[in-house]
Amino acid sequence: MEKTLETKPKISKKKSVSYAKWGYIFILPFFIAYLIFTLYPQITTIVYSFTEYYYVGTTAVGPNPYGFQNYVKLFTPDDNGTIMILQCLWNTIIMWVMGAVVQLLFSLLLALFFTSTRLNLKFTGFFKSVFYMPNLIMATAFAFLFFALFNPAGAINKMLLSWGWITESVDLVSTYTWSTRGLVAFMNFLMWFGNTTILLMAGIMGIDESLFESARMDGASSNRVFFDITLPLLKPILVYVLITSMIGGLQMYDVPQVLTKGEGAPNYTSRTIVMYLNSQLSGPKNYGLAGAIAVILFIVTGIFSIIVFKSISRKTE
Repeated sequence: MEKTLETKPKISKKKSVSYAKWGYIFILPFFIAYLIFTLYPQITTIVYSFTEYYYVGTTAVGPNPYGFQNYVKLFTPDDNGTIMILQCLWNTIIMWVMGAVVQLLFSLLLALFFTSTRLNLKFTGFFKSVFYMPNLIMATAFAFLFFALFNPAGAINKMLLSWGWITESVDLVSTYTWSTRGLVAFMNFLMWFGNTTILLMAGIMGIDESLFESARMDGASSNRVFFDITLPLLKPILVYVLITSMIGGLQMYDVPQVLTKGEGAPNYTSRTIVMYLNSQLSGPKNYGLAGAIAVILFIVTGIFSIIVFKSISRKTE
């Protein structure tokens, strides 16, 4: 008998299409922009900090190898015995702390108030928009407004004179150290408390509601619920808020620059470290010294960020 040969049907092998490459293509523009506009300037800034590189008129001097001389120059006291970079760094930290502490406490209270299930407030979306609106106003516009209000010929002085509370105009902008610092801190508070409130509200709303219900059923007080449930579970958001706020605070520039007309009055007590950095670029254009200031600011920001992260995110038993 002849064996019948059965022909097996041919299975067409289609080439599978991989879409994994498209993910890399989509994120490629970010890395290109980061390399060109962030990483390359950072590397050149570090390199320039070890060089002698400045302008005399329109003539460039350098860049020439300079070692650590720029750093030595920054930490050398001037004729008045003041180390300007330390003075500016201290001014920056003081004004940031004055605004950030009040901002965080106030934003936390607002976030707890508007996310409370007991109160069950309505129109929370409207209030979020209202809180965030000051953040949309340019910092320079804020500074111009406060300068117009608090300078000797401003509305605040005229109002106090008409009420008889003062007998002559008071320069609250450039005469008293703590009034100038207070105005800068108050402006930063007004501009950023809304953004902080929204972030904290999002963090609280992300906590499982069953935890709060169980605590209330067990008879826990509101304070106990806040300190034992809300605050520990809100730590990741608090770390993010504090670190970003600190980075922004150390880079404070536009508000004190406009308010004090770039002078950091009185007696440089409101001059921030970024104002000091820009002063090296606007006049003598000393790129080497400005690069050293930027590197020091980067190191200080990194150290403070690590301290904040370690102190807040530390696990408790």
